[in-house]
Amino acid sequence: MVVSPKNSTQQSQPDPTAPWTSLLDTTAQTISLVIPAYDEESCIGQSVADIMAYAAAHPAIREVIVVDDGSTDRTPAIVEESRGTHTANAARLTLLRHERNQGKGAAVRTGLLHATGDVVAFTDADLSSPMSELPALVGPILAGQCDIVVGSRALDRSLIAARQSRFRETAGKIFNVLVRGLTGLPIYDTQCGFKAFRRSALGPILRLQRVQTFAFDVEMLYLASRMGLTIREIPVHWSHVSHTKVKLFRDSIRMFFDLLGIRLNGLLGRYRCRRDRR
Repeated sequence: MVVSPKNSTQQSQPDPTAPWTSLLDTTAQTISLVIPAYDEESCIGQSVADIMAYAAAHPAIREVIVVDDGSTDRTPAIVEESRGTHTANAARLTLLRHERNQGKGAAVRTGLLHATGDVVAFTDADLSSPMSELPALVGPILAGQCDIVVGSRALDRSLIAARQSRFRETAGKIFNVLVRGLTGLPIYDTQCGFKAFRRSALGPILRLQRVQTFAFDVEMLYLASRMGLTIREIPVHWSHVSHTKVKLFRDSIRMFFDLLGIRLNGLLGRYRCRRDRR
């Protein structure tokens, strides 16, 4: 079940974080934050510092997991250095490492599998969506209103501070039209790297997940929808970062074939989902 994006946008006015911030100020339910990272030495130190400072002010955030996906630069060393400066923080900073680069989907999956919080969120290493958006992302799950929340650039484009090139924006819109047509997901932005899950709902999804590259989000949401989980899409502030790892031509082709594979797997019954409604 996917909650109407229009309803979510209306509920988010005027300040989408206001109703949820207090839920992060108690440890009644805990939050894990996963950050996939590949060759992010230019930003990972500042991002970790910003995240840990935010976690220090919001005790529900109990762990921050950085998954290094086989970086060839100083990314893991910088995270290790950061661990030494945040030992007094109640939130635990953990570094997990892949020996070789496996793809963003694989890195996120590793982090999700190791997370222990009641709610697990993941965000891009460059913090394209700022931490101030986290309450709106995890709040509806903490409040028992849904199982998954998807941050979206498409619901309110006025929240985009720095836009992608027109070509990248157009390619993204075309991809999401294909996603809705092939999967039936009424979600307008499946690729924003800012999502949250009820951890108890993650196990069955991760057991069936096959895609390890940039289309992994689509597969996870497709599986969740077939399992009857409740998904909510919300508008978030977002800024494009110029050093993105997405190679538009190469990765667009790969994502298109991954999307076809997801649909084919569904049609052939390769996803054996409980509570499957299709």
